[in-house]
Amino acid sequence: MRNVRPHHDAPLPEGGQAAGDAPRSRLNLLLSYAGFSADSWVDRLPLLLQPLGVHSLRAENCAEATRVIQHFPVHIAVVDLGLPMEQLTAHKPDAGEAGPRILELLRRLDAPPPIVVVKPARSHRDDARQIAAALRAGVYAVVDRPHGQGDLELMLGVLQRCLRRFYHNRWPGTSNC
Repeated sequence: MRNVRPHHDAPLPEGGQAAGDAPRSRLNLLLSYAGFSADSWVDRLPLLLQPLGVHSLRAENCAEATRVIQHFPVHIAVVDLGLPMEQLTAHKPDAGEAGPRILELLRRLDAPPPIVVVKPARSHRDDARQIAAALRAGVYAVVDRPHGQGDLELMLGVLQRCLRRFYHNRWPGTSNC
């Protein structure tokens, strides 16, 4: 499971972890991100959530997201529709978008998690098309790609509402006696 890491950058064992071996956490959060900015929301969000017991699993391309989905129980998924199919390099500046494929993989799980879609800035027509397709796929929320502090707070609010609606304000990764 190279390239797929919990946010705290602890190395994963060679060959990855089985879902039953996932670190003890209250909630596993898949964070896919297709942006390139330094100190982005995807870097800051896990720092805010980790003290609460949220295990953030980042994926920067389709292969990484697929490995996370196969090896960890995902309780909430944040899927960037602009996620590339492959790792972008100077030789492969455009690897195609994998967001819809990740949505399909999540939807086919025995217990599909609630999904928050992050959409890149596009034309009004493309925005409407992406939102309609995401909602048809059963996603919980569609948000613009966060940029500033206000957008980070918006994402925290969406995740809080997601936890409230789908898990009745309880942590899904623990027994709630």
